[in-house]
Amino acid sequence: MKVTYYGHSCFSVYANGKHILFDPFITPNELAKNINVDEIKADYIFISHAHYDHILDVERIAKNTGAKVLGNFEIYNWLLKNGIENSHPINPGGKFSFDFGTVKCVIAQHPSSFMDGSYGGIACGFVLTTSDGNFYYSGDTALTLDMKLIPEFTKIDFAVLPIGDGLTMGIEEAIKASKLVEADKILGVHYDTFGFITMDHQKALDEFEKAGLHLSLPKIGDTIEL
Repeated sequence: MKVTYYGHSCFSVYANGKHILFDPFITPNELAKNINVDEIKADYIFISHAHYDHILDVERIAKNTGAKVLGNFEIYNWLLKNGIENSHPINPGGKFSFDFGTVKCVIAQHPSSFMDGSYGGIACGFVLTTSDGNFYYSGDTALTLDMKLIPEFTKIDFAVLPIGDGLTMGIEEAIKASKLVEADKILGVHYDTFGFITMDHQKALDEFEKAGLHLSLPKIGDTIEL
């Protein structure tokens, strides 16, 4: 599958002829200053939780593209209040089918609140099954044994995991998570955007390689095959 990285935790997967975007946070990210947010294609947008660094560009992209936006029930209500009527609720444990395939919502261990401090519902991850392949996006999360359940339901081709430490998993925990979900190809996200999550890229690549795993750290704007 073709995966495009837009910085922080924002990435897009092209699967079964659809552009599936996750956690759009681009315009405030200095590292993504060369990305034109109005040129981003999206048929679906998934929101893992309500923190500003995962939702700030969702209104703009959704209104530009007409994409269907999915998030937990609190995010769903927030979307409706902000004029995004093409939205759909999904909570952990839930599964829905769309024209790209299926999505199952799973637990993430992380807080969630909107920019005004109001409750943002439970943080989530997503497991997508498509005719082009399957993948797991953990969202912002700590390492959790719940990840062992992922391969019991779906054999995944790659996983997207936060590796910047501090606010989410770091390198060591992400390696353990990769083994729990039985993925040997990993896209690393949620690093370098802020001073407290800067990361030694070469160390991350070396540690994953030592563990027999392939870590991808594409440049912002690059498209890779996973």
